[in-house]
Amino acid sequence: MAGPKNSKHAYMTSQLLNFAPDSYLERTSRPIYAIVFLLPFIVFYEIGTILINTDVLNQSQVRVVAFVWLQRFLQYLGTGSRFAWAAPPLVVIVILAGLQLTSRKPWYFCLGDYTPMVVECTLLAVPLIVLSLFFNSPAPDRSEVARYESSGPPALAYTVEPGDSPGSAVPLAAPLAGGGPQTHSLMANIVTGVGAGIYEELVFRLILICLLMVLLQDVIGASHRNAIILSVLISAALFSAHHHIIYMDGHLGQSSPFRWTEFGFRTLAGVYFAGLFAIRGFGITAGTHAFYDIIATVVNAIFFVH
Repeated sequence: MAGPKNSKHAYMTSQLLNFAPDSYLERTSRPIYAIVFLLPFIVFYEIGTILINTDVLNQSQVRVVAFVWLQRFLQYLGTGSRFAWAAPPLVVIVILAGLQLTSRKPWYFCLGDYTPMVVECTLLAVPLIVLSLFFNSPAPDRSEVARYESSGPPALAYTVEPGDSPGSAVPLAAPLAGGGPQTHSLMANIVTGVGAGIYEELVFRLILICLLMVLLQDVIGASHRNAIILSVLISAALFSAHHHIIYMDGHLGQSSPFRWTEFGFRTLAGVYFAGLFAIRGFGITAGTHAFYDIIATVVNAIFFVH
């Protein structure tokens, strides 16, 4: 009796479901799989950011807001500016490595699982694309059309640029009209969309939900079930709100016009990602977010931007 019991507990994690040991679903939900799976995405984001920007070491580049938050936090702790520039990818790896260590799960990675993970993330992104097209509506007036020449899938990623005030962040899946002060290329949108998949999921799912669970369950004393529900809803609402109201360098500002349809879609997307995070782990969740942004960007570029 002791053997099976120990074996069962060896595979118990904070995830909502525990899959059969060494099955595809169990293997790919491990933190070590998230590290290996997301490493090419991290490298693509870093190299892509260098190629689409100038003077990178001086941080004169477009960056995902969640990435910049990590930079600012590390600088606040006393790290140098150049280390803070390179540290966010290390933060992702260190956190996942720590989770892998505490999970006591095997550290090996099957290369044959990589392609199925890519396919899974792509398929999991499709419902969000359909949902976004259902929620999204054309701009109500010509001034909005002049700013957003897109009625396609709304972005799940935002960037901040050097010299930007908090109110001037640009929605990635809705490029500015020609002649605007800032115009992102298709490749720039894809690069920053990949970065958003990693760093927004790190901030709003992996970190924020864990902190909310500690606050609600351990500090306030809410039941485990209520703590989960509230953590998911609060994190999803904040995830959506940060696409409209941005906090940067101690200041709040508007990042895009508020629309209930877009806010509602992004809130539902946050709930969807939280469910994926609870069931499939960080790697699949971040990958799904990244592939949504990639697909949304391409769909907008082909069908909606004129």
